[in-house]
Amino acid sequence: MDAELMTLASTAGTAVVTALTTDLWQQTQVAVGALWRRAYPERAATVEAELTDTRTLLLAAPEDDVAEDSADEWRLRFRRLLATHPDLADELRRMLAEDLAPVLPANSQSTSAVFNATASGHGRVYQSAGNQTINER
Repeated sequence: MDAELMTLASTAGTAVVTALTTDLWQQTQVAVGALWRRAYPERAATVEAELTDTRTLLLAAPEDDVAEDSADEWRLRFRRLLATHPDLADELRRMLAEDLAPVLPANSQSTSAVFNATASGHGRVYQSAGNQTINER
């Protein structure tokens, strides 16, 4: 899986878990269920039920580690989905932009960037998607 799809899966997992603790949770459940229905129709209802279970867990134990563990779980699910169905990446991007935008951090709503670099010999590579200061001595 390429870096762009991994980033997309990670963003989706985090956004879904965040949305489950907000008023957007039912909209999120429907959107994620629809995505799974396109790939695995027989598993969509189970995924929707697991989203409800995740929400219940998050609301019962609002500690940060529970949220992070849940986000890790959903990141992995989205990675598996995109690994077997990379054609759903555009649909997942649409879901993030239209359905989950209110729960995304402001900097994650921008377009993604993928950096690839190779250095040889004594070469150095400096890459940044934001500000970068390099002080060499």
